[in-house]
Amino acid sequence: MRLKYIDNANIGWQTILIVFLITIAPVRAFSWPWDSNGSSSDSSNSTSSSASDSSSESASSSATAEGAELYAPYPTKCPDTPLVREAKNISNEESEYISKRQEITNKELIKFLNSTAQLSDFDAEKFITDYSSEHNITIGLAFSGGGYRAMLCGAGELLSLDDRYDGSIEDGLGGLLQSATYLTGLSGGNWLVGSVVLNDWISIADILKGNIDIWNLQDSIFNPSGINVVKTVQYYYNIESSISAKFDAGFDTSITDIWGRALSHQFFPDDDSGENITWSSIRELSSFKNYEMPFPIVVANGRTPGTFIINENSTVFEINPYELGSWDPSLNSFSDVKYIGSYLDNGNPNNSESCIANFDNAGFIMGTSSSLFNQFILRLGTTDLNAAIKTVLNTILGHLSYNHDDIAAYSPNPFYGVDTASVQKIVVNDTLFLVDGGEDSQNVPFYPLIQKARDLDVIFAFDNSADTDKQWPNGTSIVSTYLRQFADQGKGSPFPFVPDVKDYLKQKLNEKPVFFGCDAANLTSLIDYHGVEGLNETDIPLVVQFHNRRYSFNSNTSTFKMSYDDDEFLGLIQNGFEVSSRGNFSEDSQWPTCVGCAIIRRSQERLGIEQSDECKMCFDRYCWKGGIEQAASSNANLNSVLDATQEAETNSQTSSASSETSSSSTTTKHSGGERSQNGWSLLPLLSIAAGMALLA
Repeated sequence: MRLKYIDNANIGWQTILIVFLITIAPVRAFSWPWDSNGSSSDSSNSTSSSASDSSSESASSSATAEGAELYAPYPTKCPDTPLVREAKNISNEESEYISKRQEITNKELIKFLNSTAQLSDFDAEKFITDYSSEHNITIGLAFSGGGYRAMLCGAGELLSLDDRYDGSIEDGLGGLLQSATYLTGLSGGNWLVGSVVLNDWISIADILKGNIDIWNLQDSIFNPSGINVVKTVQYYYNIESSISAKFDAGFDTSITDIWGRALSHQFFPDDDSGENITWSSIRELSSFKNYEMPFPIVVANGRTPGTFIINENSTVFEINPYELGSWDPSLNSFSDVKYIGSYLDNGNPNNSESCIANFDNAGFIMGTSSSLFNQFILRLGTTDLNAAIKTVLNTILGHLSYNHDDIAAYSPNPFYGVDTASVQKIVVNDTLFLVDGGEDSQNVPFYPLIQKARDLDVIFAFDNSADTDKQWPNGTSIVSTYLRQFADQGKGSPFPFVPDVKDYLKQKLNEKPVFFGCDAANLTSLIDYHGVEGLNETDIPLVVQFHNRRYSFNSNTSTFKMSYDDDEFLGLIQNGFEVSSRGNFSEDSQWPTCVGCAIIRRSQERLGIEQSDECKMCFDRYCWKGGIEQAASSNANLNSVLDATQEAETNSQTSSASSETSSSSTTTKHSGGERSQNGWSLLPLLSIAAGMALLA
């Protein structure tokens, strides 16, 4: 039954009448487009029922205190452990998780190298087991931002790595996900990571089969029920009640609260649409307790309202199940994410008997990493949405403490008064302001994975950005991460050489997977520049970069496209699968072998083991062979930087002057070299207009 459009003037009694006519649509089920018989013998069946119940587990694990409103933070007893620490290493909790996770990944990696990669004349079990007492091969997966395009393309890419789906064994890199230690996401990639993690490590295959009712994207997130005005009005009233509860509890609110609640309706199947699911509740999920998932991390940037961030001066924040904080010297601190709503001074609670819980709402965290989309909400009043919906929306906006269009307000500031920060304005403000993780042009979340404390061997990065005029990636993100290491904020976090965007396109690197940092011996100049004690060339991870490109579907949809029909939805996921698998191996039947060669490369170099002939052929096919001279230009070429560094070591006056310059450069103007601007840095007005048209 389809309902007629209701005229604005008659919204009253007709609205009440229609409430009784609303029926619940059945959950849709899909068959794989690339499956010739229309069905999938999915090996994830055994996990489907538990995954479907996962959201209730999450909600129950973060149940509010008696009498507290859903979504609103509430008082709770402070833990016995410190709430804030200096960023000298990973937390004890993360270290314990990684240790247990790697007991699993070692076994899974042996299986992957034997069954999927099928390396010749290579004893995977002996290689992994004999070396595990010294080093466990550590794999990271990174999924870029780019709205629903990035989420859906990333879903296909992730599916191709997941051996819970049989098709990944036959035509993909099945088992690589099970072999991974870390998983990072940013903006649209954050939606992907958050969706699968917070629903108790659901598989993409289970989402597509309808075993869990999420990702219903047929209608825009801003008008989710189409012409059904009653359901849409109720949707906004539910959001309004959440924001009001937080506001009335005495906590600042921002547009990110609205955006996060809207996202939660798409990402969580429980009756309250994730209203009371927290990010820290990941700790309580069975899949996390059993170390079944890679350690998840999402990324945001710090930015005070009225300021503009660039790659070199940004403070990159990460949020994992245990902590929120930054490795950057501007902050150099982490706070327990479960208690980030607590009033602290230099990490100490103002009231030692009472801390705050429930501030870390999962939707709010995912909205923080994608706050660029907040600008849509401010413009809804200019669209032709129904008058009743606009009325509710205006009520919601009236509860906001901050109406800046892209910030998330974390107040009270969990880092207030912290003495480890080099930029004081971060720690003297009562509010911590975070924004979309791609605003500094690092649209692929590499940064958490290149920290020495995590000791990664290889990063598989999936770039679904829209950098070019035709909305394909062009390497801007990886170039930005490479260049950032030459600013004070990035020094100490080395990244392998990459070319500038112009050469990236000229060499057609965005048309296939590319390996960067293939030969650790060529990275010595980077180690010398960073000057970190105990840091070796083999500590710089090898990077395998994937790029969104067309295989079976035009996957270059707008970042600001807010709805997808079934064909588009499945088309992007299928195309993502093919990006990861090189067209189901049609472009390279040896692709899984080459992936295996990339995984073991750093360990071979540490042990002095020469590559096999087949791995040499793979590296000849996929490695970018440039070095210092061919790499993207930083403030000065690296040789000059090294000369200056060596001179500074013997000249105390030069060292002092250099220190003054570095302390100001984290908060002042960009002095970097030429590079293309990422499409995420500014919101194109035409894209806004196109997005608004989808609401009609």
